[in-house]
Amino acid sequence: MATSTRFFGRYEHALDLKGRVILPAKLRTHFAQPGFLTPHLEGCLALWTNEEFDKEINLRLVEAENDPVARNRVRDWSAAVFEAEIDRQGRIAIPPSLRGYAGLEQEVLVIGMINRVELWSPASWANRDLGDAETQSERPPSEPTEEQVSP
Repeated sequence: MATSTRFFGRYEHALDLKGRVILPAKLRTHFAQPGFLTPHLEGCLALWTNEEFDKEINLRLVEAENDPVARNRVRDWSAAVFEAEIDRQGRIAIPPSLRGYAGLEQEVLVIGMINRVELWSPASWANRDLGDAETQSERPPSEPTEEQVSP
């Protein structure tokens, strides 16, 4: 996958009283123009650059072209899109509807996910399906999984 913008890392931040979260400086540099905040997979929010958002739109339109159910999903998704400007303090506002979708109340995990930034509630992040969720939750992040150790 060729992409000009890459996002990596995990950052812990909190929503302020107005529903804004600080976007880390390393991630913020890629947003000279406003980004696009959308509902995304597994209950997180995705923040897209203009370039990556255009790619996402094209993928969704192709999927929806001949499928009325997919078209309705695209309609719902596009109705929820929020153009997110970054203020001088590096914060983005998250509308109440998107905060509700992602279960964001106070703490927010800001995750660099290669071609986008994802915003997660800590509870949703902890409950992600990793294939071996029972053992994964007990294992420190740096400890290898059995698949990584076994030949």
